[in-house]
Parts: sequence; structure tokens; C-alpha cells
Amino acid sequence: MKYKRILLKISGEALQNKEKALNHDPVILAKVAAQFKQMLDMGAEIAVVVGGGNIFRGLAGADKGTDRTTGDYMGMLATVINSMAIQNALENEGIETRVMTAIAMPAIAEPFIRRKAIRHLEKGRVVIFGAGTGNPYFTTDSAAALRASEIDADVLMKATKVDGVYTADPVTDPTATRFETISYQDALNRQLKVMDAAAFSLCMENDIPIVVFDFFKENGMVEVLNGTDSGTLVSHG
Repeated sequence: MKYKRILLKISGEALQNKEKALNHDPVILAKVAAQFKQMLDMGAEIAVVVGGGNIFRGLAGADKGTDRTTGDYMGMLATVINSMAIQNALENEGIETRVMTAIAMPAIAEPFIRRKAIRHLEKGRVVIFGAGTGNPYFTTDSAAALRASEIDADVLMKATKVDGVYTADPVTDPTATRFETISYQDALNRQLKVMDAAAFSLCMENDIPIVVFDFFKENGMVEVLNGTDSGTLVSHG
């Protein structure tokens, strides 16, 4: 096992099935839960930050007339719904979980307290961080980088639709090539969109390596944990 304590960043869109008009695909959630169980059995400590784009995205709302601050708070609430969906899927596998939110909602989740979150991880519970940073104008990428820093994560695993960081968008550019490893500085110089600027800077300052990997690859998360995944490692080099 290459990493002990991991922070997994999942987009909200990764949980949905557009063909079946499902915001939360139970098949995808079940596969996530099965991989979590494998990783926990290996001795990993797992924290999760999930986006809300499958339900509501603040920037998209702003483009349609919603006030940006209001839209961002709506997006934060969407991440809490996704956190609860992940929690339910994990508990169906017999995995102990805790949802902790940056906005207090005591009826459904614990407030984020750093020491308490670390204690949950040490006890083998999966901790799911909802409501982003609790502040508008910050993405869930920033929330992931912040929480990874706060819990002293060994790595931030960023789940995407592609198997790493490329020289260009591989969907639109067939000549794009994938990096196996790349330094923070090189990624900045090449203006590669690994994460948003605030999140990327936080990881770089706190020396938290980022692994960008294919969320839909069979056992992709387990492979990252073992250090055998074909994703891209972003670090100081």
C-alpha cells in the first residue's frame, strides 16, 4: 500500500447516469462502496469530498440569473445530498461512515471539527466532507485541498473521466499525450488544468501529492492506493 490516509475528490457528475436520468446511479455507488471496502481491509484511512454538479452548479446558476453567492450556497447543499447518497451506499456494505459539513446541519451530519475527523479516520470510519469550504466563490476542488491539508492526507486522489493529466484535452486532441508524473511547477508553466488555481496552490504549498486517475476504471482507486495505477502523479518531483 503506497498511501495510508487518502482524500478522494469525486465530482457529482461521476455519480449520475444521464441515459437513465438518474442523479445517483445505484450501480456506480455500489462499485464505489465495494472499492472502499477493499481499501479499508488493506488498512487505508479514507476521506471524501464530493461535488454537486449532478444536482446544481453555482456557476451555471449565475449564468442563468441566479446571484453567484446564492448559487454557490445551493451548490454546497447539493454536495450534502451527494454525501448522504455515498454514505448510504457505504453503509449498505457494512462500512462505518460519518458525514461532516462546513455548514451546520445537526439533524443529518456532524459539523466539521478537525480533531474529530482525524479520530474517525483512525477508527476506520470513512469521513465524507460536505458543503465544500462553507464559503461562496470556492470550488469543491478547493475544499478537497483544504481538507486534505487539515487531516494530513498522504495523497489527494482526484477522480476524473480520463486516466491522468494530458498535454491537451484528449477528447478533442488525438495527439495529446499523458504524463506519468509531472511537477507542480511544470504543470503551472504548461497551464494544465489539474485543479483550480486555489486548490492547486494549497496542495503545492503543503506538499500534498495529487494523483489524477480514471474514476470509471475497474478497481482504479485500489490501484492508486497500491501505486500501480496508470494515472498521473503531480508532486514536487
